[in-house]
Amino acid sequence: MLCRYEIQSCFLLAFVAFFSDAQGQVSPPTRLRYNVVSPDSVQISWKAPKGQFTGYKLLVTPSSGGKTNQLILQNTATKAIIQGLIPDQNYALQIIAFSEDKESKPAQGQFRIKDIERRKETSKSKVKDPEKTNASKPAPEGSLFTCKTPAIADIVILVDGSWSIGRFNFRLVRLFLENLVSAFNVGSEKTRVGLAQYSGDPRIEWHLNAYGTKDAVLDAVRNLPYKGGNTLTGLALTYILENSFKPEAGARPGVSKIGILITDGKSQDDVIPPAKNLRDAGIELFAIGVKNADINELKEIASEPDSTHVYNVADFNFMHTIVEGLTRTVCSRVEEQEKEIKAIVASLGTPSDLVTSEVTARGFRVSWTHAPGKVEKYRVVYYPTRGGQPEEVVVDGSLSTAVLKNLMSLTEYQIAVFAIYSNAASEGLRGTETTLALPMASDLQLYDVSQNSMRAKWNGVAGATGYMILYAPLTEGLAADEKEIKVGEASTDLELDGLLPNTEYTVTVYAMFGEEASDPLTGQETTLPLSPPANLKFSDVGHSSAKLTWDPASKNVNGYRIMYVKTDGTETNEVEVGRVSTHTLESLTSLTEYTVAIFSLYDEGQSEPLTGSFTTKRVPAPQHLEIDEASTDSFRVRWKPTSSDIAFYRLAWIPLDGGEFEEVVINGDTDSHVIEGLLPNTEYEVSLLAVFDDESQSEVVAVFGATFAKTTMIPTTVTTSTTTSKPTTAVFRTGIRNLVIDDETTSSLRVIWDVSDYNIQQFRVTYVTAKGDRAEEAVRMVMVPGRQNTLLLQPLLSDTEYKVTITPIYSDGEGVSVSAPGKTLPLSAPRNLRVSDEWYNRLRISWDAPPSPTMGYRIVYKPISVPGPALETFVGDDINTILILNLFSGTEYSVKVFASYSTGFSDALTGVAKTLYLGVTNLDSYQVRMTSLCAQWQLHRHATAYRVVIESLVDGKKQEVNLGGGTPRHCFFELMPGTQYKISVHTQLQEIEGPAVSIMETTLPFPTQAPTTPSTPPPPPTIPPAKEVCKAAKADLAFLVDGSWSIGDDNFNKIISFLYSTVGALDKIGPDGTQVAIIQFSDDPRTEFKLNAYKTKETLLEAIQQIAYKGGNTKTGKAIKHAREVLFTGEAGMRRGIPKVLVVITDGRSQDDVNKVSREMQLDGFSFFAIGVADADYSELVNIGSKPSERHVFFVDDFDAFTKIEDELITFVCETASATCPLVVKDGNNFAGFKMMEMFGLVEKEFSAVQGVSMEPGTFNVYPCYRLHKDALVSQPTKYLHPEGLPSDYTITFLFRILPDTPQEPFALWEILNEGYEPLVGVILDNGGKTLTFFNYDYKGDFQTVTFEGPEIRKIFYGSFHKLHVVISKTTAKIIIDCKQVSEKTINAAGNISSDGIEVLGRMVRSRGPRDNSVPLQLQMFDIVCATSWANRDKCCELPGLRDEENCPALPHACSCSEANKGPLGPPGPPGGPGVRGAKGHRGDPGPKGPDGPRGEIGVPGPQGPPGPQGPSGLSIQGLPGPPGEKGEKGDLGFPGLQGVPGASGSPGRDGAQGQRGLPGKDGPTGPQGPPGPVGIPGAPGVPGVTGSQGPQGDVGAPGPPGAKGERGERGDLQSQAMVRAVARQVCEQLIQGHMARYNSILNQIPSQSVSTRTIAGPPGEPGRPGAPGPQGEQGSPGMQGFPGNPGQPGRPGERGLPGEKGEKGNPGVGTQGPRGPPGSTGPPGESRTGSPGPPGSPGPRGPAGHTGPPGSQGPSGPPGYCDPSSCAGYGMGGGYGEPTDQDIPVVQLPHNSYQIYDPEDLYDGEQQPYVVHGSYPLSSPYSQSSYPSPHLAQPEFTPVREEMEAVELRSPGISRFPRKVAKRSIKTPVRKRANGKNPSQ
Repeated sequence: MLCRYEIQSCFLLAFVAFFSDAQGQVSPPTRLRYNVVSPDSVQISWKAPKGQFTGYKLLVTPSSGGKTNQLILQNTATKAIIQGLIPDQNYALQIIAFSEDKESKPAQGQFRIKDIERRKETSKSKVKDPEKTNASKPAPEGSLFTCKTPAIADIVILVDGSWSIGRFNFRLVRLFLENLVSAFNVGSEKTRVGLAQYSGDPRIEWHLNAYGTKDAVLDAVRNLPYKGGNTLTGLALTYILENSFKPEAGARPGVSKIGILITDGKSQDDVIPPAKNLRDAGIELFAIGVKNADINELKEIASEPDSTHVYNVADFNFMHTIVEGLTRTVCSRVEEQEKEIKAIVASLGTPSDLVTSEVTARGFRVSWTHAPGKVEKYRVVYYPTRGGQPEEVVVDGSLSTAVLKNLMSLTEYQIAVFAIYSNAASEGLRGTETTLALPMASDLQLYDVSQNSMRAKWNGVAGATGYMILYAPLTEGLAADEKEIKVGEASTDLELDGLLPNTEYTVTVYAMFGEEASDPLTGQETTLPLSPPANLKFSDVGHSSAKLTWDPASKNVNGYRIMYVKTDGTETNEVEVGRVSTHTLESLTSLTEYTVAIFSLYDEGQSEPLTGSFTTKRVPAPQHLEIDEASTDSFRVRWKPTSSDIAFYRLAWIPLDGGEFEEVVINGDTDSHVIEGLLPNTEYEVSLLAVFDDESQSEVVAVFGATFAKTTMIPTTVTTSTTTSKPTTAVFRTGIRNLVIDDETTSSLRVIWDVSDYNIQQFRVTYVTAKGDRAEEAVRMVMVPGRQNTLLLQPLLSDTEYKVTITPIYSDGEGVSVSAPGKTLPLSAPRNLRVSDEWYNRLRISWDAPPSPTMGYRIVYKPISVPGPALETFVGDDINTILILNLFSGTEYSVKVFASYSTGFSDALTGVAKTLYLGVTNLDSYQVRMTSLCAQWQLHRHATAYRVVIESLVDGKKQEVNLGGGTPRHCFFELMPGTQYKISVHTQLQEIEGPAVSIMETTLPFPTQAPTTPSTPPPPPTIPPAKEVCKAAKADLAFLVDGSWSIGDDNFNKIISFLYSTVGALDKIGPDGTQVAIIQFSDDPRTEFKLNAYKTKETLLEAIQQIAYKGGNTKTGKAIKHAREVLFTGEAGMRRGIPKVLVVITDGRSQDDVNKVSREMQLDGFSFFAIGVADADYSELVNIGSKPSERHVFFVDDFDAFTKIEDELITFVCETASATCPLVVKDGNNFAGFKMMEMFGLVEKEFSAVQGVSMEPGTFNVYPCYRLHKDALVSQPTKYLHPEGLPSDYTITFLFRILPDTPQEPFALWEILNEGYEPLVGVILDNGGKTLTFFNYDYKGDFQTVTFEGPEIRKIFYGSFHKLHVVISKTTAKIIIDCKQVSEKTINAAGNISSDGIEVLGRMVRSRGPRDNSVPLQLQMFDIVCATSWANRDKCCELPGLRDEENCPALPHACSCSEANKGPLGPPGPPGGPGVRGAKGHRGDPGPKGPDGPRGEIGVPGPQGPPGPQGPSGLSIQGLPGPPGEKGEKGDLGFPGLQGVPGASGSPGRDGAQGQRGLPGKDGPTGPQGPPGPVGIPGAPGVPGVTGSQGPQGDVGAPGPPGAKGERGERGDLQSQAMVRAVARQVCEQLIQGHMARYNSILNQIPSQSVSTRTIAGPPGEPGRPGAPGPQGEQGSPGMQGFPGNPGQPGRPGERGLPGEKGEKGNPGVGTQGPRGPPGSTGPPGESRTGSPGPPGSPGPRGPAGHTGPPGSQGPSGPPGYCDPSSCAGYGMGGGYGEPTDQDIPVVQLPHNSYQIYDPEDLYDGEQQPYVVHGSYPLSSPYSQSSYPSPHLAQPEFTPVREEMEAVELRSPGISRFPRKVAKRSIKTPVRKRANGKNPSQ
């Protein structure tokens, strides 16, 4: 397009230069003339003056006044175009010729455009299209010069196809080429014409030998596609030298070589060396510049003289003016060259017999046989095959050998030897040779490993100048601490010091040869950890102290840090000690468990802890409490102290027969006390307790004692004597001390006492309630032998106080009785009811256990807000939480928890719990019409789907639809007018479905019209005929129509008419043709109808006419997103393998973002067309539309102008819907073809769904590759990959690696099979015979094969990655390995394939039928490109040995983000092992070294954190694979876990072997929800019960194995009387069983199995659809956290298991990065090998177990994407076999879900079936079956139950379920049922 400016500002003056030989003095121009070329442009022409002058001045001035515009022109110009004129304005014109110091008189004139038009009656029409002017037409026959010389030539035209030309001007280029070709006598034996087009990268449009007639060449010119891109002319010149002027491309020896360049701008690269190489090769170059071309650059390119070889015109419109001059010059030069060639051809010859020898890593010798004739010199040119600057060696003509030096190692070089004669050079003698690899060091050994050092030694390399050693820790966070050591060639053993303890290091050794380094030699070793102490022992454990002893750690230890904590975590203490091995802990709390950790302290930090635990003892009670020194009013109490830290004693006494209680406090260092003031002859109970310094108290000890009676005087009568008195004392025997009652339960007490007198024969134990029921006491007496001192009293009443009395019985009587009170525990109810984990169909209740030991718990729950039965269940006594499932959503439940005891149940712990509400809100109707209405609702935040039902309340007819979770509205059609409907919306969350939310709405009635006079009915509308270009169209087409206020009613009707015309041009509407949907958008998008709504053109066009105008704002981005989520779904009718096209029509700028969603959809395979009207933003349209914009973006000034773009839009849309090969984007390049890796699901986001496939590092760590394991047999239906078959010409590209375990027999790397598993086309590799075979069926239906063999073919079987191109055309099959053609063979043109079969990877040739075998291999890349030139453009940048950093794109990051979503720069990752040696880079400037930060102190470790998210695959940064570690010893059985002291932050250890299962830990807090666990093993059988009498009929048995699916039953009606009787009978039977079990339990004193009445089963109803597997039962609470363990030794890698279930998507992984490699020369093309797997990453701490989440429903597989197939296989050819054009096409890719897993047996069952991968990878159920008891109806009487389980999961009625459509496969032998109900085997 020409730029135009208003005349008031400036004129744009374009000129056309014509060559003139005028000479003489300066005189004025003459013959001034005007010619109108457009409504605002005039062409001025004049006759040049005679004589010499420098140029012209052109002055244009508006007659009405204004600025004079001046332009200086060259002296060769005789024409100029003035643009931007006003037609009614008069202008004054002056043209002045000038020289250096003189000017001519002006040639003057005036003009006005209207006057000129009026005068020229022959030019009435305005020129709008340059293509319609004479200047742009091909010259008529006979008017052009024709080259009639008999001389022939090879002419190659190089055409600039960059963006700056534009599609419009490119048409003019085609016309120019047509005129140019027409001038020559073109034919296969005459002049040959080839053409290449270039922009950023060149491509051959056709070779010299492609066409044999002039008409064929002219036809190719007329169909030349426009390429688009940058302007890299230098690259293009080199390209035609290497590709076009070759014998294989049709270049002939002894024939003139002509190159013609056409460009419109300055090159973005250097053109001088490539142009010189062309000229030196004998090619005469012509350069044609247009518009902005650089004339100096054209002169550098063209041959001399410039006057005849350089042409430059001002505009494309004037290219026709130079055709004749160019063709005459070329014609004459061809004649002259033919004479020159004939003159020297006799004396020219070519050297022969090229031989290479003396090959080393840095050079080799080249030898040849002399060329004939007098050779002056030989020129040897050589350059790397993968690209690089050519270098040359020139030797004297007498020599026939040369040595090439200073080459890169392991690099293939192209060699050409030219014989140089005096006046010419011969053709080149060509060959290749590959230098050897640099030798590398070997046998790296890491030894003498200590805590901070190790030694490294290796075997040296001869010729090395030195060695470079890199070593760095592999621990995350320390990776930047890399060190480098360089040593001389004599050093092969050195010490690496300054290392961190217990840290794994990678050590890499490079042999240096000057500045070039060899491949790396790498090893890994871990430094020793800091030694912890050992053998921790506890001794002298008291109630407040304990002594610790341990073995010292090391002589280098500085001391020890001792941490000791109470196991309950309430108190933590720490103490540091010196270099000792014993320490006493003091001030401890009695009866408390302590955990102790001892750390060794070193200069480098602290070691791992040595841990242990102990429990302090009970505070000791005073011992040996005795009473002596009794008198009538006192006695002494004595005892023995038990500890030195007693603060004081409390001594109390009380008479046994009642009296005042007295107490005294005594100093702690006292051991006796005299109690005075007692009553005589009275028995006392004396008690004593000790109070310690920490205020703790000992147990009370008691003793009984008595005072003496008062002295009695006995009178005696003696004759001669006096009377005397004799005192008498009462004797008491107290043989019992320290009576204690403990171990209280609800029905028993334990009595313990000390025996102090062993003369006791027996004890009488009596016990009575504290109320003193003496009658009961007589019954409750137990006699105990004298040597027994303990007794269990049972059965007792609960919550009752008893007085227990023990009386010693001697042989001669009874001793003093001792009594003590005791109380049984109450039937305590559970406490602290809590509700958590509320969900839509479940909730969790928890409670605290009562203090009394229970036999279990009974849970009863019943809905409050809705009617329903009370359900109950029992759990064991070790359970205090339960998850109740299958509840109603949004419902309150009354929950009661009873504790079960042997004597009954406790009171209920009650509470209320409520589930979450699973239902939509704000349900409303809108757009209510006669036969349709719509409903909308507020989205539920967790909904995954909605089931919407509309039911007629008149006849009960229903419509039902399932919608996605993001759909807030739906419309129903084909309703009855004037009918009331009930609309119900059921919200679904995976398998859960909530209650219906309903509204009523009535459709509009038929309108009542007044009777009118009958009129003639209008004729039926005419259905527009289909256009020819749309006959083969098959697409899913959606129109997004702007319905905002700015449109208006009138313009909206014009949009409807435009849609009517556009859709009317389509042919077949419906599933077998094009499906059409329309969305109208403003503030919110509205789906007018979906893709599958209409199946005929008539009904579709009628629906378009019924669309009503919406109104609102303009939110285009929201509408596009709505289309992706609502229209392009399986429910809406989207089909797999079909192009997806969107046409957006808008008149304004969007008020939201359109870039992101449109770019994402284009990458997913959608083609966008954008139509803007009036005020639309063109840049926004360009962002919406696919590329190229010229094809996908349209702009019109108003709505009336739709007709101008209608035909072109229909053509482009139908071409997009008709092409065989979609256009896809890969690595930034557009190509027509198939991204087969995505189609097979072998991409990072989806490979986990493909069984038998794992992801591994590829040729570079940033490239993933996929290992296909043995018998994975990855396959896909052909109809999903190539629904239209394969094109006639295509290139198959593989990047793969043969593995050591790949069998030595033939297998198909890829092949297509038909319905009967017969191969149709494919590539076969014979690993044993080392051959490659391609096979297909030709156009005649004959099976054809071509087999390739040889040394280059054998390379691909040696275990390295190789890139293989198989190029298939109509005549040949070429094999290109590692971007080097190795062989070519002739084949017939192929026939098309059947799309009814499958495509398979790695299938073994001997396989037969659906149960095939496949081989293991690694696959990194697999594409099919619909062109044969793709391999020529490939640079093999994925292969390390062939990668050229200068010419290859940068390596991709592991996580690529769009520019719009680019986040901040992330932190540097840790280093991995060294990668494969890269290409030689330029030495960069040294960066500034940052300061080293101080090393921080190691802090106290924090507590265990919450579980982290699922780890990634570790692809982001791959370390160098390390050697496998030694298998660790199996660990001993662990002790119960205790609450640990936070350990020091140690470096993560390697994975150790799995230890034995530890003892259960203490209860911890409930963790967050975890993933489903594996199915548990069945529990051991219980102890057999007592054989009872035959009981009544048993309970309902466990469900048996699933039977065959029955016929669908009639829908159940209300319950019949027979069913009611059946239910009553079951209830009765189960009540009887419950009573019988209760009696058995009481009689046998053992708890029985739970036989509580369960939910009554009704009669069989309508068979339900298969339910999803039940969720996994809960995992028990974890134990207390222990100290961090020492890192285990690395385990030996286990055998690879079968692929696991598909996990949740992980976050991007963080691996380890290798050490920095040295700057080296360009890497050689080596055999890229994948090393052994690297060491495992550091394991994270195990989080507590979480709750089981509900199983997710499997979504439907997405369809394959389809990109804009512009110019693929020719426009509108509908899958033809023409050569695809590489036009600029949109950058798109197939959607991620573009493949589907399938079973080939299901492929031909007559209906679409879900697919699974066939092979030996069964799909096991991810959910284990619950082992919990089923809930049952609550009854008034209960049976005690004990069940040993850790968690409980209940299911109850109350929530409806719907099945997931998931294909299942048995783990064992698959059994597939056919339609007749029989197995295939039957």
